[in-house]
Amino acid sequence: MLESRGSGEDWTLTTGQEWLVDVSGCSPEQLKSLAVLAALFEELIVQMELKVVGQPQWHVFPEPGGITGLTLLAESHLSIHTFPEHGFAALNVYCCRMRASPDFPALLARHLGAQSCHVRELARGVKA
Repeated sequence: MLESRGSGEDWTLTTGQEWLVDVSGCSPEQLKSLAVLAALFEELIVQMELKVVGQPQWHVFPEPGGITGLTLLAESHLSIHTFPEHGFAALNVYCCRMRASPDFPALLARHLGAQSCHVRELARGVKA
């Protein structure tokens, strides 16, 4: 997809979109739960109609640490890093095809008990 970024000569080839989501005020117990994080990933995958490649990878850190998770997608990737000692999680979703943004605040409040959700959506691309 080509889209103009100003004058008629400044074109960008869009290679997808990425969401960087910082969530705070989360339940420490939910941030340490592999089952909770797997359910969050599953809901995102279904809502966004993503295609998983292989098995999700999870690393559970020793106390007081959290969990790092990564799912490889045909569209790119889905990852999370949790910090239960701070009630914080960093979620990243990158898709090579444009799609609607999920309701991250509601989704993360439901799964992680998040009180605050800061979403940055980036268009990814290269000069054509």
